[in-house]
Amino acid sequence: MIHPTERSSLRLHHIVALYVGSVLGCGVLILPGLSAEIAGPGSLLSWIFIIVLAFPMALTMGLLSARFPNDGGVSYFVTLAFNEQVGALVGWFFLVSGIIGVPILALTGAGYIAAAYGLSEFWRIVIAVSIILAGLFLNYIGMRISSQVQIAVVLGTICILVGAFIGSYRTVELSHFTPFIPNGWMSIGYAATLLFWSYIGWEAVTHIAEEFEDPKRDVVRGTIIASIIIGSLYLLTAYVVVGTHMYGPGISDVSLVHLIEGSFGQYGMILTGLTGLFVCLAPSISYISAASRLGYSLAVTGYAPSFLARLSERYYTHIGGLIFLAGCFSFIFIVYSTGLLSLAFLIQLPNSTFILTYIGGCAAGMVLLKDNRYAVFLSALSLILTSCILLFVSWAIFFPLGIILIWGIFLIRNRKRMGDLKRSL
Repeated sequence: MIHPTERSSLRLHHIVALYVGSVLGCGVLILPGLSAEIAGPGSLLSWIFIIVLAFPMALTMGLLSARFPNDGGVSYFVTLAFNEQVGALVGWFFLVSGIIGVPILALTGAGYIAAAYGLSEFWRIVIAVSIILAGLFLNYIGMRISSQVQIAVVLGTICILVGAFIGSYRTVELSHFTPFIPNGWMSIGYAATLLFWSYIGWEAVTHIAEEFEDPKRDVVRGTIIASIIIGSLYLLTAYVVVGTHMYGPGISDVSLVHLIEGSFGQYGMILTGLTGLFVCLAPSISYISAASRLGYSLAVTGYAPSFLARLSERYYTHIGGLIFLAGCFSFIFIVYSTGLLSLAFLIQLPNSTFILTYIGGCAAGMVLLKDNRYAVFLSALSLILTSCILLFVSWAIFFPLGIILIWGIFLIRNRKRMGDLKRSL
């Protein structure tokens, strides 16, 4: 558990900043261009679908967090709704997703900075490592300071994105919206699968709900406010990318660079670098926080190594989880630096496990919120829509299947230790 001095310190503005920072990550840098390359102007329909999907999904996570605040987040909700084994498996889905996802965030932001300043791949990795070290350090010293940094980073990101939209709007041409669906209707589904990555993050804040000053009052309000901000920024960015035709081979993954440079002139390069830093540092802070807390929750129930339950004597933060994450991040960077796995390959792996995490959370919502018709409807709608997205993950489904296999072996080998833990509680 978190030390009492760390609890109940986050208010509504902190919650909004945490949500926006968690969700508005590297997706806004690369996905408007990549989705437009897949589906053309029709990618705007993919964005609208994902925004519509995300709202009930976000509210479901918010309602569960308000009623059942716990370090375990979605894993805890699934445990309450079904059983410990399924809840712990969902927890490992999220934990593994974070282990891969955070380096992806950092490398994407670092790639934007490197592109803006003409730096080599070596410096890209150095910058990415620096972003993660900053996230680890801020989580080590506690959420109170981290949340203040998060607010500043989120405000900076919003200002730059709004400025890029205003500056690019005058160059939007209606001719760029025809033909609207050049690659067929299936392309919209494939683009939507890719865009799901852009809305991953709602579940990360569930792990911090115990530190909200008044979860029942502020979580749902914060979710609604953040949903409006995030949806507006994503859709406006996608609109100007399509309207200026700032996508295609060689530029889709850096389309925002051109928009910012075109909007801010000689200062565009500096702001591009700041944007890359801001939009990746914010979710890195949130995901490292969520993963370290989840590691603690899994460890104290016997579903993860006991080392993850270690707390800092000075800050009462999750030092065991942070050390574990640092080691995992280092491994991912080493593998990436060898060139054996590309960023495009890595980004597909956590998509399927994130989707399954949400499916577990939505299913739990239908059980735990059954006394609220509105909440059950939101949970059911989210479950159906998220399951539809899962149909498009293709070969990446083998990744969670591998986790399930390893998980089964872990349960068999550690049955005695978990039984001893249950008897001691």
